[in-house]
Amino acid sequence: MLTKSTLYVVATPIGNLRDISLRALDVLAAVDVIAAEHVHITQRLLVHHAIYTRMITLHQHNERAATEKIIAMLAAQKSVALVTDAGTPGVSDPGALLIHQVREQGYQVVPIPGANAAMCALSASGMVAPHFLFYGFLPTKSGERTRKLESLKSLSSCILIFHEAPHRLLECVTDMIAVFGEQRQITIARELTKLFETIHTADLSNTLTWLQSDENQQKGEFVLLLSPAVTENSKAITDQAEHTLHILMENLPLKQAVQLTAEITGENRKKLYTFALSKKEMMSNH
Repeated sequence: MLTKSTLYVVATPIGNLRDISLRALDVLAAVDVIAAEHVHITQRLLVHHAIYTRMITLHQHNERAATEKIIAMLAAQKSVALVTDAGTPGVSDPGALLIHQVREQGYQVVPIPGANAAMCALSASGMVAPHFLFYGFLPTKSGERTRKLESLKSLSSCILIFHEAPHRLLECVTDMIAVFGEQRQITIARELTKLFETIHTADLSNTLTWLQSDENQQKGEFVLLLSPAVTENSKAITDQAEHTLHILMENLPLKQAVQLTAEITGENRKKLYTFALSKKEMMSNH
């Protein structure tokens, strides 16, 4: 049951049209109007699910005018769903201004959660860290991009998550090498949930070589995840612990191998786990 004079912020698929919740479909079918970033793109999703709700456009070039129109609809007791071309509105996409104004006017905003490219990539990356920072798109010019990356170097314990356009991908990775060094690990998630989905993890130097060797890997939509910096302390485990871990990893799941190695050698479990993950990534990329 929908509420009148309410804005529903609806996450939509980032590729596969079936990656949408039943609740989201119910809302899209029941609201009076859908505010879409590009009507022709949202139309494909709606037709796929046999939904024929009226649509209007809301994108970065008309957001102020569209916001006024939508607030007038809410004042007339209409219900409105906000969607973008893919993913969650307001996250590296239009919508934040509308949502702010709707809340300022005292109307209810209801989030309908779902797909998000950054979280999708993070969940499949295997990176281990207590924190992450989602930055979105870096500056388009190399000089500005490099300065921004330099400003993020202090966040050495964070996973850094970026979106990047295909025509800037090589330049971006090159700038990352200049700032973070060749050995920093990166996961490139390309075309998530789509036919040519690729999730590749390696150090920055090998990643650049991999991209340059295959132009197909430079096409599509990208999420870049830069691993935390590996400190000397996080790398340092004893020779005995490394030898024991190596033997156990050949026969046991990673977590169990780490636990037994910690019990046998007395080595710090977190250090062992970080070392084991790094070793596993190196093995998978060869």
